[in-house]
Amino acid sequence: MSVEPKLTRFNQSVLSKYQIYNSIFMTLPFDTITKTGVLLPLFHETCEKGFAKGDNPTTIVNTFFEKYQARRSEESQINLLFRFIQYIERQVVLFDAVEDAAFPIVNNMEGIGTLRNLKEAAISVNQLEDLQNYLEEFKVRIVLTAHPTQFYPGSVLGIITDLAKAVKENNLNGINDLFAQLGKTPFFKRAKPTPYDEAKSLIWYLENVFYQSFGDIYNYIQANIYDDTKKHNEIINIGFWPGGDRDGNPFVKPNTTIKVANKLKQAILKKYHADIKNLRRKLTFRGVEERIIKLEKILYNYSINLKTEKTITAKELLQELLNIRSIIETDHQSLYVNEINSLINKIHLFGFNFATLDIRQDSRIHHSVFTTVINHLIENNHPSFPKNYHDLSDTEQVKILSEVSGDKIDIDVFEDEMVSNTLKTIKAIKKIQKSNGERGANRYIISNNQTALNVMQLFAMLKLVAFKDDLTVDVAPLFETIPDLENAPDVMEQLYSNPVYRAHLEKRGNKQTIMLGFSDGTKDGGYLMANWGIYKAKERLTAISRKYDITAIFFDGRGGPPARGGGKTHQFYSSLGPTIEDKEVQLTIQGQTISSNFGTLESSQYNLEQLISSGISNRIGKNNEPMSEEDKIVMNDLAEMSYTAYKDFKSHEMFIPYLERMSTLKFYAKTNIGSRPSKRGSSDKLVFSDLRAIPFVGSWSQLKQNVPGFFGVGKALKAYEDRGEFHKVEQLYNNSKFFKTLLENSMMSLTKSFFDLTKYMSNDEEFGAFWDIIYNEYKSTKALLLKLTGYKELMENEPAGRASIQVRESIVLPLLTIQQYALKKIQELEKAEVRDEEQIKIFEKIVTRSLFGNINASRNSA
Repeated sequence: MSVEPKLTRFNQSVLSKYQIYNSIFMTLPFDTITKTGVLLPLFHETCEKGFAKGDNPTTIVNTFFEKYQARRSEESQINLLFRFIQYIERQVVLFDAVEDAAFPIVNNMEGIGTLRNLKEAAISVNQLEDLQNYLEEFKVRIVLTAHPTQFYPGSVLGIITDLAKAVKENNLNGINDLFAQLGKTPFFKRAKPTPYDEAKSLIWYLENVFYQSFGDIYNYIQANIYDDTKKHNEIINIGFWPGGDRDGNPFVKPNTTIKVANKLKQAILKKYHADIKNLRRKLTFRGVEERIIKLEKILYNYSINLKTEKTITAKELLQELLNIRSIIETDHQSLYVNEINSLINKIHLFGFNFATLDIRQDSRIHHSVFTTVINHLIENNHPSFPKNYHDLSDTEQVKILSEVSGDKIDIDVFEDEMVSNTLKTIKAIKKIQKSNGERGANRYIISNNQTALNVMQLFAMLKLVAFKDDLTVDVAPLFETIPDLENAPDVMEQLYSNPVYRAHLEKRGNKQTIMLGFSDGTKDGGYLMANWGIYKAKERLTAISRKYDITAIFFDGRGGPPARGGGKTHQFYSSLGPTIEDKEVQLTIQGQTISSNFGTLESSQYNLEQLISSGISNRIGKNNEPMSEEDKIVMNDLAEMSYTAYKDFKSHEMFIPYLERMSTLKFYAKTNIGSRPSKRGSSDKLVFSDLRAIPFVGSWSQLKQNVPGFFGVGKALKAYEDRGEFHKVEQLYNNSKFFKTLLENSMMSLTKSFFDLTKYMSNDEEFGAFWDIIYNEYKSTKALLLKLTGYKELMENEPAGRASIQVRESIVLPLLTIQQYALKKIQELEKAEVRDEEQIKIFEKIVTRSLFGNINASRNSA
């Protein structure tokens, strides 16, 4: 049977259905919705024609009111703009739901990158045994973070899930009811969520998506690739940051970490209880029924009250299920043995922890805390620390720290809250391991890591506070800036050559987790240099790790958009080649990326399989040659030129003022989407180093300029064209899947740009020249990428992805127009001789509210 092209499937199952259901939404029997639904298409048409003519957003809004709503008062006009925002937000939800429902139709669930395809490819080249052996050591870990890029409150996420189900079933009555619910459900969070609130929101995905999809994937591998029921490497697991990520978030306290760990344990116990309860109805056989009833009672009580007297360990639960399986296989013709195997596999995957809670803190905080602790120990004549400790070199201090004895210190003597909380967090790790198992919390990440001393300070603190000489925690440095990435191999060699730290790694399986930050790397060095800098760092870190017989585990701090390491991540991982360690793929998943890529069972399974496949496809019958030296020279040259262009742009005198006054940057703090402050530092003045990557990238996205995803690429390519050496770039593009993937992701950033929206800024006396710099780089990058790829339009090779972006951008075009109109009004009101504070507040509210729909529609824009 022939399969329609992906674009055709998208048009039939997504676009057509969205248009039908949107017309139903317009007819809801709510007065405000009906009137808004009639007027919005007229406003949309006015926006399209206006931008085509070169009008600015102010002219477009005024033209609409003059033409269609001339009798409205100014207050009534503002109210209509707010209703447009509310309506468009709900249109985005509808499109999300329709696209989610059509996911298995639009995407080939058995095509390239899926496990079935991987297995068949291995069999075709007689490499099934190689695949089995590789799967025994390969892992994928997705780490859920609470970084604020998800603007939907939990109630709306629930509606999206239910609406997608109703759309899939073509349940018109259900759809109608959900539309009505959607029309009355608020999207705006009036108060910031707590870290515990964020944790609960993400645990919903663990319970409702990952528990099932992880289990299904593991069951498939066990039954179809290994063809047995044996316990194998778990292959996929989950990391979890809410409640453990203290970097820049003063609201994450030690008791928050404990509370989240307890919630994770309770959640997985409830899932096991539900499965046991279902088994109880089926396993009604002699010698089995009474045992399953007993298990069901124990798990029920334990899931309700973790402090109940009658408990069970994960090991005991697993053993009892194995015993029951054995009886069924021997005495009862293996009835329902697949269901028992499925639960056994889930316990193998999730234990009693569900997800591994990572702890993270900045090295500068650690240094301050550690200095306070050391001063106290020196004053009390601790034998490990000489009086002149602070005068010693880093090398001498590292030696002392590696030999520190595990005598516990008294936390209560420290009055400083940061010191006390940092030390109590270390004790919390130990407590969680005792309750949830070691996998409950066994990794501590040091952000902004610059030296080996940063690592050894934490190493010593962990031992002094809680672990003595039995340290069951992995210390993971995070390298983010371009200089830190360049210095990373030297830092790791200092650690590997330290006998005590080396002995610690040996106890941890000779593995070292090294985290690399794409988001801050891009903010610091620009798109090409950040990705190339991380690539080079991984190559050198792999080489130095292998020299010491250590397996480097690279953990990538990625965001949603290409500018923060996102885009087509599975293509990225399949492009790295043999010079970069690939035993594990670990990456952060956050905000919209969780809901858009992993929010349904189908999308979760598909994208997890793509990640598994990306890490191992090069090993099975594929050409996996490293990048040639000639291509490396060109890649390095392009990255350096791009870096220079980006640094010059970043140092432009208008760079900070432009972001501060012409973008939505300062409005991110008012959205109440995350518990973490929107910037580091407490200065009222905007300082680049204080900017967090999410609002930084998100603000460019709101302007529809997407600077971090392309700036500098055009200048680098132009230099080769001007030198008559463009053929070298073409050779690199044809030879290197890595370079090709980078440029394809950059094309996504360009596709989501729309400079007609802000073209009016080119006439601004203060910022016009700066806007021209950005626009010219956009035009140059677009033209040269089309020349390099031979495409007639951006993303020509991904027509369905391009079509999805076009629909989403079209939906929010009126929203973007309203946002720019409001920003322009604020600028005018702030320049007035007499400031009208009430009017300023109203337009600021419009800007803040319009952030939501714009971000949600892009699905990976921050």
